[in-house]
Amino acid sequence: MNVLSEIMAQALHTPDAPAVVQLAADCTAPEAVALTYRQLVAQAQRLASVLIDDTPAAGQVGLVMGNSVEWVVADLASMLAARVEVPVPLAFSVDQARHLLQGCALVLVDEAGERTLDMWRCAGLRLSAAVRSVSVVNEPAPGRVSTPAACAATDSVIKVIHTSGTTSRPKGVKIRRDGLGALVEALWQRARRDDYQRYLVLVPLSLLIEQVTALYMPLTSGGAVLLPAPSLAPLGSPGVIAEDRLDLIRQARPTAMTLTPALVEAIARRVETLGAIERIEGLFGTPRLPLLAAGGGPVDVEVLLRLQRAGIDVFQGYGLSENSSVATWNFRGANRVGSVGQALPHVTLRLGADGELLLRSSSLFAGYTNEDPSSCALDDEGWLHTGDLARIDADGFVSIIGRKKTMIITGNGRNVSPEWLEAAYRQVPGVEQAIVYGDRQAFMGGVFIIDAQADPADVGAAIAAFARTHLNEIEQIAQPLLIPRSEEAMRRLFTVTGRPRRDQVPAFLNDCTARIRA
Repeated sequence: MNVLSEIMAQALHTPDAPAVVQLAADCTAPEAVALTYRQLVAQAQRLASVLIDDTPAAGQVGLVMGNSVEWVVADLASMLAARVEVPVPLAFSVDQARHLLQGCALVLVDEAGERTLDMWRCAGLRLSAAVRSVSVVNEPAPGRVSTPAACAATDSVIKVIHTSGTTSRPKGVKIRRDGLGALVEALWQRARRDDYQRYLVLVPLSLLIEQVTALYMPLTSGGAVLLPAPSLAPLGSPGVIAEDRLDLIRQARPTAMTLTPALVEAIARRVETLGAIERIEGLFGTPRLPLLAAGGGPVDVEVLLRLQRAGIDVFQGYGLSENSSVATWNFRGANRVGSVGQALPHVTLRLGADGELLLRSSSLFAGYTNEDPSSCALDDEGWLHTGDLARIDADGFVSIIGRKKTMIITGNGRNVSPEWLEAAYRQVPGVEQAIVYGDRQAFMGGVFIIDAQADPADVGAAIAAFARTHLNEIEQIAQPLLIPRSEEAMRRLFTVTGRPRRDQVPAFLNDCTARIRA
């Protein structure tokens, strides 16, 4: 599949259907069609002409944008112009932004991006690339939609997606045009054509998985991309918690969403407050249950089972940017709770001798822009060594049990996978996030980010009670460090996608000790 060709064909077929819908900040206010398919293509073609004139062939174009209509237009324009898109997360530091933008010939910004760029400049960022502000106007777009020559181009790198490494220089993953198409085509073999008619964007569009599920799945099937009000920061932003977006979900009436683990847990807690008759409509604003996918980290099995008993299926999946995102996924008729599903049709899996998950597929990346100790190896036979430890059952369902490089080996020689243990501890009322540690130590330790309004003594007692009931002695944390949620703590200890910054824990603990002594 050629994603660009499919979007253009959809615009020819339904030119006046909504492509991008802007939701209002006021839940009672009506939504607005920001762009029809005809308008989206016209705006993207106009911007593509600028990119062709102002940047070299196959040059890099930086996107410093929030979750805006402009982001959608800029993404499509980059494809039309055959330029390499470099999305820059607004939550990145100035050093990370400098690393991403240094190779760009042009930087595109929206209003949120301009504010962020100004902040980075004040912190010392110097750009050699020109900066162009993108502004989208909802206006009539006369004429027919035409298919550009770029749709027939040979396979090439179309994006560089930066993922967190072990240094301040995120590693750049080079995404191929044909690899992206292979992935989207495979996902459509696991979904219905009407699933993505209204997709609600909840996490930053700078994340590859959200580009795939929020843009390419809806726009290749005539669906609409639902954008929250610009005043609502995406999940993962400092100060934003999952419960804050439950009202938005009900307002938006989505037919599909990709959920973070924290949002799955928030929905499970809300379910308990709703009666059986009103449950689906109370959560999603419509009697129709949306297609709910989940990824980015493990979700506790008991949470998924509680939702399933309530009639709400959540389909966990697994992926990584090196495979253009998704590699395995549960789906209707094949949903094994606790697993991350079976391989997508274009993916082949096997386990290494040490239990590492290896995969081959037609959506693999074209290499890195820079190496990092966390980089995945691609061997001579084309197997990607993911770095994840897994089990594969007789039916092909995959369970991720940990990371090779994050596996904790205690001072007593016991192996503990931190990911699933952290997911378990997040079930304790008042616990929002957790990072466990204990490599070469006699006992496990943990930093727990707790609800700022909760009583730490109550949360500590709940953690102890939970551990006694559900965990073995090795996994119990006798002296957890409880930290009320704050922007500073979240920024230091977690990435924008909610992944723990494990390398920052020692310095964080030292700072906490110093403050106590002072």
